[in-house]
Amino acid sequence: MEKYIHKVSYYETDKMGITHHSNYIRWMEEARVYFLKSIGFPYDKLEDDGIISPVIGINCEYKESTTFNDEIEIEVTVKEFKGVRLVIEYIMKKKDTQKLVLKGISEHCFLDKAGKPIRLSKEFSEFDNKLKDLAQKSV
Repeated sequence: MEKYIHKVSYYETDKMGITHHSNYIRWMEEARVYFLKSIGFPYDKLEDDGIISPVIGINCEYKESTTFNDEIEIEVTVKEFKGVRLVIEYIMKKKDTQKLVLKGISEHCFLDKAGKPIRLSKEFSEFDNKLKDLAQKSV
């Protein structure tokens, strides 16, 4: 999959001139939305189909600071999916130097619009199969 590129905006930096730590989580979401679209399941279509996928956990390991105008490559990988919980890994690197900026994980579940858990295998088997296939390739 093509990596998502995020260019650090001035407003994302703090008084010290480095990117504020909270922005990396937003970039994870940007990359996740891009990833879903690239595998054929755009987030807006999933929501139209009645699938809601809230974040139930986040973990970030910050490795190196970024600053205004840095271009950050974000690689997204399905680390685990067994039908109920989805674990996505994010590897962020500076595009020009390939220095590791962040390793992160987000965890998700799947709900219907009423907030009830759903099993993708029964109601959305194509999406379920795609996630399982991607998880298997990351092993």
